[in-house]
Amino acid sequence: MEYSGIFTREKLDALFPRERTDAFFDALFGGSEDGSYDISVDFVKADGREAQFSFVLTQRPGKCLACNLTYGLPQVFTRHPIINVKGFVESVVAEMGRDPEKVQWQLGSTRESSREVHTIPLFIRFQ
Repeated sequence: MEYSGIFTREKLDALFPRERTDAFFDALFGGSEDGSYDISVDFVKADGREAQFSFVLTQRPGKCLACNLTYGLPQVFTRHPIINVKGFVESVVAEMGRDPEKVQWQLGSTRESSREVHTIPLFIRFQ
């Protein structure tokens, strides 16, 4: 199956709405204006054993996307109810027609794509 046809920009934005960024920073700082990046999700690839997505952190204008702000995020994202990685994974797996009870997921380490963009890989493994 060609999953890139399923996980279009529109579908990914519906599964992980951009408004979550402001809600996330509002919960952390008491206001979204203090956030230094926007969060979105990209589809990377999938086969019969694994799907890979990426949380993309894009620096906001006039802000600094410093490594020290993003390297601890995989642990934070794993537990944070607004980011809700588990719920995102369940939605993705449903879109793929897979059983959500038969998957394991894991966030990888933060990667610096550029000074303005960092990514956090999300691996979904099918049992």
